[in-house]
Order: sequence, then C-alpha cells, then structure tokens
Amino acid sequence: MKVLLAGGGTGGHINPALAIAGIIREHVPDAEFLFAGTPNHMEATLVPKAGYRLAPIRVEGFQRKLTLENIGRNARAVHYLAHSGRRSRQIIREFQPDIAIGTGGYVAGPVIRMAAKLGIPTAIHEQNAYPGVTNKILAKEVSHVMLTVEEALKYFQEGISYTVTGLPVRAELFRKTREQARAELGFDDAFTILSFGGSLGAGAINNTMAEVLRWHTSKGLPVNHIHGYGGMGRDTFPQKMQEYGIEMRSKRVRITEYINDMDTCMAAADLVVCRSGANALAELEALGKPSILIPSPVVAGNHQYHNAMVLGNAGAAQVIEQKDVTNEDMIARIEALYEDRDALQSMARNAAALAVPDTDDRIWSVIEKLISMKK
Repeated sequence: MKVLLAGGGTGGHINPALAIAGIIREHVPDAEFLFAGTPNHMEATLVPKAGYRLAPIRVEGFQRKLTLENIGRNARAVHYLAHSGRRSRQIIREFQPDIAIGTGGYVAGPVIRMAAKLGIPTAIHEQNAYPGVTNKILAKEVSHVMLTVEEALKYFQEGISYTVTGLPVRAELFRKTREQARAELGFDDAFTILSFGGSLGAGAINNTMAEVLRWHTSKGLPVNHIHGYGGMGRDTFPQKMQEYGIEMRSKRVRITEYINDMDTCMAAADLVVCRSGANALAELEALGKPSILIPSPVVAGNHQYHNAMVLGNAGAAQVIEQKDVTNEDMIARIEALYEDRDALQSMARNAAALAVPDTDDRIWSVIEKLISMKK
C-alpha cells in the first residue's frame, strides 16, 4: 500500500501526519509512505528524521497585512500557487498513491485537491476546534474528514462525511508514573508546576512565571517548578532569575530554555501553564492534567482560544486571554489551586474525560474506509 501525506509549516501539522503514518505502519508494516511538504520549513527536517521520504513542493501562505515586504511575499506566493498544481500532479503520478491524507497547512491544499481530482481516496485531519482555511476548503472535496473535537464540525459545510478521532499523542507520555518522573527530576512529592511557551517561548508566560517563581520561592513554599522560557527568553529570563536570586536549577526549581524531556515533566506536573496548541491540549487530556491556558492571540482564526475554551467550558482548565494576564491574578489562581486540591482533582478528572482513548483505532477505521474505496 502506498500512502501520500501532505501537511506542514508547523509542528502542529507535521506531528499528526507522522502519527498517522505510524498508525498505518502498525497495521500494514510494509506500507510505503511519501510526504509532500515545503523544502524550507520544519517538515524538511522532521520528516527525514522520522525515516520518511519528503517530496518538496514550494507553496507559501498569503500575508494579510499590507507592507512592502508582504507585497513581495504575496507575489512569490502567487507564483508558487500557479505552479503548485503541476508539481502536485507530478508527485502523484510518480508515486501512484493508493490513498492520500492531509493534515493542514497551506502545502496540503494543492496536493490533496489534486489527489481528489485524480480519483484517489482522500481524507484530512483537523487538529483545532476552529478549522484552518485549507481544511475548510478541502472538506468539500475529500472523501472523509477527521476531527480532533466535535466543536469543529459547525465550521464546516453540512453533509460532510466525518469522524471525531481525537488527536494522536506520543506513546512515551505514558511510560512514567508521577513518582518515577519526580524521582528522575530530583523533586520530592510537593505540588509541582510545569510552565512553558513552546520552543520559541512566549513573553506573556515568561513575564508572569518569573513573578510566580519569585512568589513561591520567597515564601519558601513547598512547590516544585519546571519552566521552559524558549528562544525569546534567552536574553532576559536568566537575568531576571539572577536579579530575583533564584537558582536556575535547585532541589525545587528547574529552568531551561527548551524542555527536552517533556514526557517526564508532564508526568511530574500537578498543574500546567501553557499556550493552547492542539497537540499540547491533547496531551493534557490524555494525562488528565489541570491547566491554566493562555492562548496565543497571533494565530490564524484565533484558533488557540477556541481550542482552550473546549477545556475551559468542560471545567478542565482556566483560560486567560493574553490581554487579561496580570501577575497578581496568576499568582492568586495558582495559590487557590495550591490550597484547594479537591478543585485541582476535579479539573484533572474533567480533562481526562475529554480524552479520546481509542484515537488510533478511530483513525485506522477511517484509513480502512479509504482503502476499501480504492478497491
């Protein structure tokens, strides 16, 4: 069986594609895969690293803000778009896939559209509660739509064939107990906070977590705290900790630019403070972790806010829009949860209730439908 996957630009599109490939490989070990993606974004590194072939196709998104630089970028995007259909057809003709699956991002558009046009059974996977433009367009043309959450359905046209599959999460997240993770980190069994803003970091999270760290360390509270400040905090966060007299690594504090052992840190955490990308939220649900979510306000369609509100409305998370974040409010929220473990446990149960435990099986059932269509 030959499977063509298309999606890229960000890890939020690439990781689900890699996960879907892994699910298919479990059932069809000799399946052959080809990923279509841009040669200058994350997929160019992540896909070959995972052991898959990448067929490059140059596609770029359009910039809505009119500046001289963006006018040039949009002109280039038009040029790439004009050639994307021919390149998509070339990729498909050479590989001859049995099925094709898109996971979003502008690169998925021309490839999956061409596959559908050529009569290949196709599906897309939408990770967010508010769908991306590419998937909203493709939903009208593909054989089946996979959704992470039911809430996304209202943004698609009526009558589409769909399945709520959830979002695949990494198996390594379940390999350690809380006790094992804390022992590995050198922490005791005290209340443990995990905070991060992604690989690049988030200024709003860094700023308020600096004050949270000062709050519990200055009071000598039995609180363990892991914080990843990301690239944008490289020049400021360590200096802030030095100013506050907080060690970057101690028996209760672990501060790093990038968290390379997220599985361990997630397992150890009682409370997580982070953005609300689809992958992070799926992991919070799968592990039953209470959270305080600060959605990024600079993403397409404000989709992180919609993602966060799925958990917020279910009582699994507290959601704070970035414009409303204050140090006093954040400290008060964390202090309240520190003191009220029943409320924390309630949030944990509500998060776990949102998880889709059989995501892999649901995705495979969709793949089987596509395979049967090919026959």
